[in-house]
Amino acid sequence: MAIISTKTTKTDNIGKTIESFPRTKLAIWRSVLIGALLIPLNVLWVTISEVRWYNLDGTCLPLFIEPVFFLFLLVLANMAYKRLAKQPDAGLRQEEMLIVYIMLVTSCAFCGHDTLQNLFGCITHPFWFANASNRWQQLFLHYLPSWLYVNDSTALTGWYNGGVNIYSADAHRYLAPWIVPLAAWGVLFLTLYGMYLCITILIRRAWVESEKLSFPIVQLPLAMTAENAPAAFFGNRVMWAGFLVAATISTLNGIHTLTPSVPQLNVKLFDIQPYFTTPPWNSIGMTNTSFYPFMIGLAYFMPLDLSLSCWSFYLFAKAFRIYGAANGYFSGAQGFPFFGEQATGAWLGIALMLLYSSRHYWKGVLISAWQGLSADDPAEAVRYRFAMGGLVAGTIVLSVFTALIGMSIWVGVGLFAIIFLLGFVITRVRAEFGCPHEISWCNPCQILVGVFGTQAIGPQNLTLLSALYWFNRCYRNHPMPNQLEAFKMLDNKRVTFGSTIAVLVLSAFLALGVTYWANLHVTYAAGAAAQAVGYKGFVGKETFDRLGSWLTMTTPPASRGMYYMVGGFVFAVVLLIMRNTLEWWPLHPTGYALALSFAMEYFWLPVFIAWFVKFVVMRYGGAKLYRATIPFFLGLILGDYTVGSLWSLTGCLGGFLTYKIYI
Repeated sequence: MAIISTKTTKTDNIGKTIESFPRTKLAIWRSVLIGALLIPLNVLWVTISEVRWYNLDGTCLPLFIEPVFFLFLLVLANMAYKRLAKQPDAGLRQEEMLIVYIMLVTSCAFCGHDTLQNLFGCITHPFWFANASNRWQQLFLHYLPSWLYVNDSTALTGWYNGGVNIYSADAHRYLAPWIVPLAAWGVLFLTLYGMYLCITILIRRAWVESEKLSFPIVQLPLAMTAENAPAAFFGNRVMWAGFLVAATISTLNGIHTLTPSVPQLNVKLFDIQPYFTTPPWNSIGMTNTSFYPFMIGLAYFMPLDLSLSCWSFYLFAKAFRIYGAANGYFSGAQGFPFFGEQATGAWLGIALMLLYSSRHYWKGVLISAWQGLSADDPAEAVRYRFAMGGLVAGTIVLSVFTALIGMSIWVGVGLFAIIFLLGFVITRVRAEFGCPHEISWCNPCQILVGVFGTQAIGPQNLTLLSALYWFNRCYRNHPMPNQLEAFKMLDNKRVTFGSTIAVLVLSAFLALGVTYWANLHVTYAAGAAAQAVGYKGFVGKETFDRLGSWLTMTTPPASRGMYYMVGGFVFAVVLLIMRNTLEWWPLHPTGYALALSFAMEYFWLPVFIAWFVKFVVMRYGGAKLYRATIPFFLGLILGDYTVGSLWSLTGCLGGFLTYKIYI
């Protein structure tokens, strides 16, 4: 399964300093209890910060901010307790702290930016904003299953205007209309989560044990919780140097936000497009520069060839726009330069090539699951059988769901095939490279419409595809990469395989319920259209405005954009072949896919900076110097996350806008 990983530079795994334990049973009840108590706090914080005040985009990044901050506090408290107790075995062990972290990460996968926050932005939108001008009543409202949406006027008025106490005696007037829709969507999302977990079980051994992918995202949690962390990590002056650099920048900028007379050191987005005023250069499009300390830290763990490819293809995309403007393509081809279609083709190409290269592995998995036997590890065969059974059960649930809402079989099959294919490749890319994966233009709705056209799909299926768009918009806090990273962090520890699954499942159920409560609590009080400045109403607008366009203006099958999709597919495959054939070939197909799918729009310059520094370090100092610099870049991440969290909490508790470290 090395179709992507060939010739990549492995990240130095700082977690190797951790003591290895045999797989003996460890009582994890106290860590599960701590995690269960912290999940409501974490979810409420995420909801207030991202929905009410929009002062921290903590779940938009591959390494979630809030769980890292909680883990930091937990580790410091644990170290203090051990020192006071004067017993080496006192306090929490590494596995227990990681379990708490994993539970918090799982809760972010539910309550975060691209999952259930989007759901709340969609299930009220069509019935509240339908009017004579947009003609939604005639176009598609009758196709929307009423049991999936909130259409009660009292509930909607309170939701959008706010000022509602959901704990009052008459709160049932506002809450009752939510019960059936939230239950139905909860069943769907939990089913998807369970199926992602089953796929993770099937690929875990290959990617964690056999290929030993680098998993850059887990390096900071592992380093913070290592048995020798008090000396190796928290006693490292290089780490604290990085921490202080990032913390100083964020502190200064935070003070400037509250007191503008204090100077700032702006590291956030700055669009240089306005400086290009003459044709064809003014067609460069939005071009953001930034110097995010946390992103420089995260990008330092990306392989050099990938980081090189990310910023190179981003600049190539800008050159492509200028070339198109100079030759009149913008005026003659609606949708040019079709970056979304190119990126979609690239992602699908990488995913299919990955599946093809691992065909023998999947054959072995199927045989082991069917026979219930494995020559080298009988327990793994049992896990495969369990996972296959879970996938079958999940497929039945999805089939029933699509039948109940009235979706055609072929559309449902295409929709969920693309969903799982994208989840599969995102998980691989995250496990191997640790890069951001905001692929906002690559989603099943766009792909199916681009290939088959609106008439072939039909108005009812178009409506139902749009109804399912909320969890297919960007994939930034996709659950599946986090599940695989949980197995990686607990690999070779004293937590049993079954316990890891139990922790993930329990966290999912807790997170779903708490997320529902937090959104109802926050938004009914503030009002979605009144004071909730981060409410994801724009997702509802984006969803149903586009649906209205599809139903009024026909999109033909195999339109011009589809040819760019095919071109992106072919180009990614060619890059893959060149990469595996020519030893000197520097460009990576994943960099091409990331650069065109918005993932690099905010981060291309930090990625370039990290690439340049790492290139110089590796060129002139080798692996020894690289290992010595790792703590500095971990410190950049931790320092930025810590101060950013403190500013967010200050604003949430004080009830005012504060500095946010991202966007």
